Amino acid sequence: MPYEIYLGGLRLPIPPSKIQMNRKGQNKTMNLINGEEINILNPAGLMEITLDALLPIRRYPFASYEDGFEPPEYFLDAFEQMKEEKTPIQFIVIREGPGRSSFFDTNQKVSLEDYDITEDAEEGGDITVSLSLKVYQDYGIAVIPLPQEPGGDIAAASSQERSAETAPAPGVYTVVRGDCLWAIAKKILGNGSRWREIYALNQDKIANPNLIYPGQILVLPGGR
Repeated sequence: MPYEIYLGGLRLPIPPSKIQMNRKGQNKTMNLINGEEINILNPAGLMEITLDALLPIRRYPFASYEDGFEPPEYFLDAFEQMKEEKTPIQFIVIREGPGRSSFFDTNQKVSLEDYDITEDAEEGGDITVSLSLKVYQDYGIAVIPLPQEPGGDIAAASSQERSAETAPAPGVYTVVRGDCLWAIAKKILGNGSRWREIYALNQDKIANPNLIYPGQILVLPGGR
């Protein structure tokens, strides 16, 4: 049965005598507590395709070329480019029976997984390339929006506005009832003994470091 084989738009000059297609299962077995073995059925893996492409170093009457004879280097460069581009390629097999009657065809996206090159002097120097392909499955990444409570955007915006209005400016502190400089230094700066730094920055507001009043806005170290 004659073949016409195209890989990434490239027609192989001599179709292989056979094409192997294998779809491996992904089932898994496990043992239950009682020792019984069960088989967990999973979707089958992607189809794997292997074939040998003969690349002649001279033109043979049974070889076919799209635009005249091309040497093996032309095809080897194309295979290398298919690997480097890391994009799916089209694999097409046209099958014809007696009288050029059409059998089923193959037209699938594949990736070129591996290829092995064999050069045999006993065969006249022609090059054989063993191609390993795998069917490519298109996929996408879905963006799932997070659910929001009714009025969530408005409430969030209002909360942010209130925070902006009520939050004190960076590096300042508003005195509340019961505060003293030592307590402020301990609470804000982590060390009560740094009260003198606060006092030094606010002598225009504090006449006596032992007397501060609710509502006073004090500059903190590093906040000037």
